[in-house]
Formats: sequence, C-alpha cells, structure tokens
Amino acid sequence: MKRLILIPILLLLAQYGADAQQVLTLEDCRQMAVQGNKNLDQARQKVKMAEYDRKIAAANYFPEIKATGAYLYNNKNLVLIDDQTSDALNNMGTTVQGQFNAQMEQLMAAIKTNPSAAMEYMKSPMWQTVVGALSQTDVSAALNTVGSSISESFNLDIQNVYVGAVSLQQPVFVGGKIVASNRMAKYADELARVQYEGEYEDVLLTVDQAYWQIVSIANKKKLAEDYAALLDHLCKDAEASVAEGVATQSDLLSIKVKCNEAQMLLSKSVNGLALSKMLLCKQIGLPLDSEITLADETLDVIPMPELLGRKDMDSILADRTETRSLDLASKIYDQKVTIARADGLPTVALTANYLISNPSSFNGFKNEFGGSIHAGVLVSVPLFHGTEGIQKTKKAKAEAEMYRTKYQDACEMIGLQVEQLTRQQDEALERVNMTESSLESAEENLRVAMLGFEEGVVSASVTLQAQTAWMQAHSEYIDACVELQMNHANLLKAQGEYNLNN
Repeated sequence: MKRLILIPILLLLAQYGADAQQVLTLEDCRQMAVQGNKNLDQARQKVKMAEYDRKIAAANYFPEIKATGAYLYNNKNLVLIDDQTSDALNNMGTTVQGQFNAQMEQLMAAIKTNPSAAMEYMKSPMWQTVVGALSQTDVSAALNTVGSSISESFNLDIQNVYVGAVSLQQPVFVGGKIVASNRMAKYADELARVQYEGEYEDVLLTVDQAYWQIVSIANKKKLAEDYAALLDHLCKDAEASVAEGVATQSDLLSIKVKCNEAQMLLSKSVNGLALSKMLLCKQIGLPLDSEITLADETLDVIPMPELLGRKDMDSILADRTETRSLDLASKIYDQKVTIARADGLPTVALTANYLISNPSSFNGFKNEFGGSIHAGVLVSVPLFHGTEGIQKTKKAKAEAEMYRTKYQDACEMIGLQVEQLTRQQDEALERVNMTESSLESAEENLRVAMLGFEEGVVSASVTLQAQTAWMQAHSEYIDACVELQMNHANLLKAQGEYNLNN
C-alpha cells in the first residue's frame, strides 16, 4: 500500500523537477521584463498624471461655480442709534407733555394780562372741548409707547446670522493663457508617452544584452568543457607515451598544467554563467535562484540576425524618442512664453452671484431668509509689478532656445551614432566570416596535431599549441557572433525601430 502511495508522489516530484527548469526565448524574457519593470511602472504613472493635467487645463475653459455658506453668532445686537437718542425716543411722551404744560402756563399768564379778551374765548365750545380732553387724557404715556416702538426699530436682532451664496465666474479674455496652458498640457502628455517609449526601449536593450551575454558565457562554458576533455585525452596519451619512452616527463607536466588551467577556466565559466542568469532573473522578475535555460544557449551554432539596411535620417529623427522629447520640450517652453506675456495683459470675466441671508438685509433685517442676484463684468488691468513679467518672458524664451539647441545637437549625435553602428555592423559581419574561417583551419590543425601526437611524430608542445589555437578560434567566433547580435540590437534602437517584435 505504501509503495502505491509513493509512486504518484515520485512522479509528481519528477514532473516538478522537469517544469522547474524553464526554457525562455528572447521574446519571453522581453515580455516578462516589460510586465514587471519598476521604471516602466513609474513611467506609466507619469503618463496617467499627464492625462489628468491635460483634463485640468481643459477645465479652465468652463465657468467656475462656487457655493458658500456661513453661520455667525454675535453676543450683542446691532443698534443704529446711540443711547442718548434712544432715551429721547423712549421718553418722548413725557417730554411733549411737559412742554405742553409749560406752554399752557404761558398762555394762562397771557390771558391774565388781557382778561376781557380771554373771557369771551374761554367761553367758546372749542376751548372747553380742548381743555376737557387734555385734562382727561394721558398724552405722555401714549407718546412714550410710540417713541419706544421707534427706538426698538433701530435695534436689530443679529445674534444668529445665516448667510449663503452661489457665485459664477466665466473668463472671457486672459491674454491667451488658457489656450497656451491647454497646448502645454497636450505637449506634456505627448512627452510623458514618448518618455515611456524611451524607458520601454531601454528595458528591451538591457534584457537583450543580458540574454546574449548568457548565450556567450554558455557557449564558452561548453567550449571549456570540450577543451578540458581534449587536454584530459592528451594527458592520458602522454602518460602512455611516457611509459613507452616516447614522451618525456616534462611533456607530461606541461600537459597537466594546461589541464589545471582548463579546469580553472571551466569553473570560472560555470560561476559566470550562474551570476549572469541571476542578473537576468532579476530583470525579468523571477526569483534569483530560478533554474532557467535560454533557448539560444542550447543551440550548436549562435543564430545570426537579419542585417539592417540604411534608413532615411529624417525618418530616424522622427522615430527617436530623444529627438521627439526635446522637440516637445521646446514647444512646452514656447507656450510658457505666451503664459508669461499674458500676466501683463488685462483680463476680462463675466460674474454672477446669488446671496441669501437671515436676518434679511433686503427687508429691514427681519428674521427671515431673503436674497438677491448680482451680475456684471470684472476687468483687471495690471499696472506695475517691477519687471517680473518681462524677466519671466525672457527666461521662458531662453529655456525654449536651450531645448532647440539640444535638439540640433541630438540630431548630429544620432546621425553619428547611426553611421558608426552601421559601419560596426559591416565590421562585425566580416569578423564572423573571418573567425569562422580561422575556426575551420584551427580544427584541421588540431586534428593533424592530435593524430601526429598519437603516432609520435608531433611533440606535446606543438599539440598544446594546436589545442590553444583551436580554443582561441572558437572563443573569437563566439565573441564575433554575439557582437553581431548586440550590434543589431543597438542599431535597431539607434534607428528608432526597437520594440517587442524586433
């Protein structure tokens, strides 16, 4: 029963071991690097931020509408008259009654001086009615009440104040600042996308370099293994020749020294290959201890890339991220010039407001809500602020000119770079052909030397030289093939054609 359980487990472990060794193509490595690269993630976020800035700039075309509300508590009410006037109003009846009584006393005194004339008047019905009414009516109390009412009307209850407002402002003319800001945001959005493309290309190039470096080291590791095997075979033949008296002990010792050097070279290749794969794992987002095998490192012959033809320079400059970035940067600063100039121009805006308050300021400050609408035109004319506006304009012009100069310099450098890489491509191809021819000669020379050593007609030193030359020819051939691949990648990037499909 236990054996039946162990068999599936062993099969699963075997399957896991087979799956753990991942075989990755160059395209696989590129895609994995693009998906998990932190610099690309940051570049993508910058693109999103630029999109938001563009939408923010577009919002300036629309009116600004704001709503505000407030509550205010006052520990005192608002009094529109002073205390002296208030006291006068509150005692208005008493004052009037006193003045009336004083006038009556003066009248009575005048009547006494002319009794004959006054007696007839005092007997009249009108006089009797007035005197009777004044004697029976408290005029002072009534007038005091009226005065108190008037005084209270000047005492406003504003201890609890509620205010609300809705305002609208629509810019009509701001010196071209809104248009320039939107253009600048558009160019900044394009610049962020171009910079993302640049980061994208850098990631691909870095992965390509790491990939072909591994292929180079893997091939040199196989070469070191073959070289060590050749020396081991030669060492065994030398031991047999020494036993037969055909070779000397010195020859054997020389071969053993070369065997030790071959083992050291092999060990160095193994360690270098492991470190190079760890670096690639980091770039493509795999754990550093992942077991990976590259598709091209298992091939007997390193594949040759398709040679690139000469591309029109105008097309190259239009495709290169560096020139596109500098061109967009100069356009951004051109718009900054417009914005700086606009700060010195008048601005015109339409305004409208609706204000509501309690107590109502539109109805005698009664404790009720009341509102009103206001509309108009707002004109602002800058008069003087030193030379700030002039200096800002000059600075923006200088920055725009600086980026135009950088653009021209970049164009010249790109032209030189493309020409240099194109020539290097031809040189690398020629080197591949030459090293391939040298390799064929070295292999034939090694075959003859090994056969001669076995037959005792070729010395050990000559055989060692043939093996060293064979190894050197193989190493140079590997270097030439990898150099051609790297030159292909660099030339693609230089011509602005670098992407996942290349």
